[in-house]
Amino acid sequence: MFVTILIVFLAICLLDVLWKKKRIFRLKNIQGPLSLPLIGSIWIYVGKKPDDLLTMAEELPKKYGNTFKVWIFNILAIYTIDLKDIQEVLGNKALAKKNRMYSMLHMWLGDGMLLSYGPKWCTRRKIITPTFHFKILEQFIEVFDSQSCILVKKLKSHADGQTPFDIHDYIGLATLDVISQTAMGTVINAQTDENCEYVKLLTKVTDIFVKRFINVLYRSDFLFSILAPQLKRQNDKVVKDLHAFTDAIIEKRKKELCMQPGPNTNEFDTKHRMALLDILLLSTIDGKPLSNAEIREEVDTFMFAGHDTTKSAIGFTLYCISRNPDVQEKLVEEIQEIIGTDSDKTVTYRELMELKYTEKVIKEGLRVYPTVPFIGRQSIEDCNINGKSIPKNTTILIPLTILMKNPQIFPEPEKFLPERQTPDNPYAFIPFSAGPRNCIGQRYAMLEIKTIITKVLRHYELLPLGQPVQPTLSVVLNSKNGWQMGFRSRKYKTLPQ
Repeated sequence: MFVTILIVFLAICLLDVLWKKKRIFRLKNIQGPLSLPLIGSIWIYVGKKPDDLLTMAEELPKKYGNTFKVWIFNILAIYTIDLKDIQEVLGNKALAKKNRMYSMLHMWLGDGMLLSYGPKWCTRRKIITPTFHFKILEQFIEVFDSQSCILVKKLKSHADGQTPFDIHDYIGLATLDVISQTAMGTVINAQTDENCEYVKLLTKVTDIFVKRFINVLYRSDFLFSILAPQLKRQNDKVVKDLHAFTDAIIEKRKKELCMQPGPNTNEFDTKHRMALLDILLLSTIDGKPLSNAEIREEVDTFMFAGHDTTKSAIGFTLYCISRNPDVQEKLVEEIQEIIGTDSDKTVTYRELMELKYTEKVIKEGLRVYPTVPFIGRQSIEDCNINGKSIPKNTTILIPLTILMKNPQIFPEPEKFLPERQTPDNPYAFIPFSAGPRNCIGQRYAMLEIKTIITKVLRHYELLPLGQPVQPTLSVVLNSKNGWQMGFRSRKYKTLPQ
């Protein structure tokens, strides 16, 4: 039975490939590796691991140019680090759909803002935008700060100044506590409750996603069901439990809003801290409230997108700070000048906005270790990019790990130099993407990252102990051996008058 299904599947793929490749002549002006019948250019990936994609993304442009094509079975993929092409890709409505890789998340996230496109995406974006009004963000600072306080207390037992320690799990739990409180309005105590059910569920669903990412055959829902039925059942069970968790919170919050005067989405009342969930519950589309399923899609999307991304940015940036004592000294001087020497003082929105050098350090961390290594789009219709005809259903990939290390734009790109000038072309530095589908939460993320990093530095001196990071591709850019460093209690120097 399995052999029959496989033969039919391969036959369909072959017919699909032959039909699509009739259009390849429209791509004569785009070079690429040799494409073989049926398998395309998949031969270049033979024997390669996911981490090798980072190296390949660096080597292939040297051979085929800044914009090149690769056939992966019946899928046409175009890679580009050409700034003009990137500007066209990120601004083109025909390329507003996320690429196929994200489809593995559809069972969990549904048609939330990450995966939707067209009118549905526009409507959801409009509804969610008020969440990032500066008055709402200002209220979130208290959450950022309180969860940072828990983090530094957890780190205290490792601050002997001699022993290297991996901060990966500690940072992950802190960012999970932050996003759950700001997105769902719910305290899950991820940092303090070892048996937190949501942490277990999120860990399981992430592990399954990574396994599907590593195994190319698992990326197809159809093949995943056939080749890994047990793992598929585990995935279904975890997603069902995650949905039940979010549904319960939605129902609880809905009842609370009915029992008391709630905040108005158009009038930002500082007496109420609004979570994303509150804004969704109070919003309407054509006069009708959103369904529980629609609300869940957006809440789950924020829990996914707002957790690992900030964890990655904070972890890699702290690692870079620990390896660059001159940068750390400048950071601490700025913190001391703006926030003061009281390590436990709650930071304010105004103070965070004044931390200009800190922001440069974070941006340089994102340049060297971009949280999302590849930006992916898919054409929903035939389109044209600077004279290059792009067929419908083409995947476009922008490797940020290569783009933001272009030595012509960033001299000595491997060095961590926060003093770098912002490039003249805004598309040369896009850690939060660009264009209409740029990251809606980038201001939120920057404030959270600033709060956590400055809180850690206000309590501890970071030491260059432990192994160097080993960047690896998973849901976001991660490190195989975590982010290792040493900690020692901070002693402030007297600033010159």
